[in-house]
Amino acid sequence: MEVSAINGLKNEILREVGALARCVHTLFDLKYRELSLQRGQFVFLTRIVERPGLNLAELSALLKVDKTTTTKAVQKLMAAGYVQRERDAVDKRMWRLIPSDLASDVYPGIIAEENRSIDVCFAGFSAGERAAALDLLARMRANIEREWLERKKGGGGEESVG
Repeated sequence: MEVSAINGLKNEILREVGALARCVHTLFDLKYRELSLQRGQFVFLTRIVERPGLNLAELSALLKVDKTTTTKAVQKLMAAGYVQRERDAVDKRMWRLIPSDLASDVYPGIIAEENRSIDVCFAGFSAGERAAALDLLARMRANIEREWLERKKGGGGEESVG
């Protein structure tokens, strides 16, 4: 039986997106334990391999997470031998993140697993449906990203709803 509070919800899309994300992340976390990657670290690792030389602030913005979360994840990746830091050539206060050879070696397997999961998610979808889903989700992300950026600028990004 449906809970009556659900009737006030305009649409369950965010719940579906959240459930999808949690399922995928849980499956990836289980898969990547063998690589000594802890919860969610594969996301940080793939972005560093794809964009060598980015800094912590850029990585945080790319992944839409706070700098503390990024710092902790990168420190763990460094301790595991996946990431190295190099001083920025111009701004000596800034560190650039560089994937190690180990990161480059495991990256193809991580992308293969991501592609396998994409195929599972899109089982029974036509090419047009796949394209439409990507387009609609990208538009949703762009819409909410504007609010996220505004709250982040205003310092209210960590508020809880109560």
